[in-house]
Amino acid sequence: MKRIGQLFGEIVEYENLYAAYKEAIKGKRYKPEILRFTQNLEENLIILQNELIHNMYRVSPYRQFFVLEPKRRLIMSLPFRDRVVQWSIYQTLLPIYERTFIYDSYACRKGKGSHRAVARLQHWIRKDFKGGGYCLKLDIAKYFYRVDHQILLSIIERKIKDKRLLGLIHSIISSESDLFGVELGDHQYVKGRVRGIGMPIGNLLSQLCANIYLNELDQFAKHTLKIKHYMRYMDDVLVLHDDKKVLRELLFEIDCFLKDELHLSINNKTSIRPISHGIDWVGYRVFRTHIRMRKSTAIRMKRRVKYLTRQYSKGRVNGDAVLRTLRSYDGLMKHGDCHALRKKLYRDTVLVRPSDNETGSVEDARGLD
Repeated sequence: MKRIGQLFGEIVEYENLYAAYKEAIKGKRYKPEILRFTQNLEENLIILQNELIHNMYRVSPYRQFFVLEPKRRLIMSLPFRDRVVQWSIYQTLLPIYERTFIYDSYACRKGKGSHRAVARLQHWIRKDFKGGGYCLKLDIAKYFYRVDHQILLSIIERKIKDKRLLGLIHSIISSESDLFGVELGDHQYVKGRVRGIGMPIGNLLSQLCANIYLNELDQFAKHTLKIKHYMRYMDDVLVLHDDKKVLRELLFEIDCFLKDELHLSINNKTSIRPISHGIDWVGYRVFRTHIRMRKSTAIRMKRRVKYLTRQYSKGRVNGDAVLRTLRSYDGLMKHGDCHALRKKLYRDTVLVRPSDNETGSVEDARGLD
């Protein structure tokens, strides 16, 4: 494999840092932290550039918080200047690694995504599994929190030989100020953090590194195990086959590879089920004839809309906030057979103006259906 060098100079070029800044502000330009950075943009970028060139850059401490939906997760967020650095690295590395990824890896890639993954899965079912078949759905236990730093860096070193860039990536992956790893089974994150493993959910570079790490599994599945119907969306893996026994054998091989080569474990959500029962995949339930929203996803959507409607009636949010949520759900539902769910969401959502002093017109969301 040809190794690539002379990348660090490209990353620290002012033009590249400015392009990284433009990417980092998308959808966030009016946040106070970003406005402060933008106020002295040229000076801040030059300071960042000099810190990188003279090896003085240090990753800032993370802001940490939990999200509870769809499950409890620890999220770690960096200050804006660090996100600019990560965008600069990301823009340089992505084209290099994009060429190494398999076609059926769908997470965090341009032109891919969850809707393409769902369409691809249904295409397979309709074309190659008309008579039935089975689906192995494999989920990796606490994937982001269990990635081994040394293994990840060794994988990156196979492709990148620029020592200064490798040092920068190492400083980000193995942050001096924070630990990212957690113990298996620690669902409440109370046992303390583990050094040497884990990547922070919320980091841009974590997304790319997550794909680089599991690309090892993708290559093993496609080139060693010769699996035809193999698909991955981040740490969720699907394998389709006519024979349930073959899937059990593949599961054993994959489990051994994950443990031995990547120091990862599969969790108890891993299963082998008939394709005819429908396949839960990236928020949808996929059948040969139709696609539905996953039940848990639909329940969360209903709860969210009801909550926002109540908040509107109390004057705590404006009608636009409710309608924006409904329209974003429309974007999800249009990729499946979700007419009944869409109708219910709009039928149950009536926006009533809390006071006569509120500006703007009163809208009944049912009128949008």
